Amino acid sequence: MPRHSRRLMNEINVVPYIDVMLVLLVIFMITAPLINPGQIELPEIGKSLSAPIAPLEVGIKADQTLLLRDLSQAQVERAISQQELVQAIKAKQQQNPEQPVVIAADKDVRYEEVLKVMDLLQQNQVKKVGLLAKPRSG
Repeated sequence: MPRHSRRLMNEINVVPYIDVMLVLLVIFMITAPLINPGQIELPEIGKSLSAPIAPLEVGIKADQTLLLRDLSQAQVERAISQQELVQAIKAKQQQNPEQPVVIAADKDVRYEEVLKVMDLLQQNQVKKVGLLAKPRSG
């Protein structure tokens, strides 16, 4: 009985791949000039940028006295009661609804006191309230 030995074919027939590649190349060459490039409308400086609003700073000292500092005018701070604080902030926010308010407390003030001031402002519909923290040095 004759024995037929099968040889492994270790060559890849690349002709079909070349045909597919040439067809894709022709398709891309025909369609590329037909595609309109998208236009990007960049923002203009005069329209979108406005000067940031200086916040009102509410300070809470270790003895729980409240201070109000308007950073848009002068760096002068004045002692104020809770009721006067709410009235002053609401008056400022009537002039400018985007007026931010930051709370800066001494490190010795209990967090509960800070929450009381935040709660007082929230109950009186004061918007944009944040906390001011001093960054660590070193």
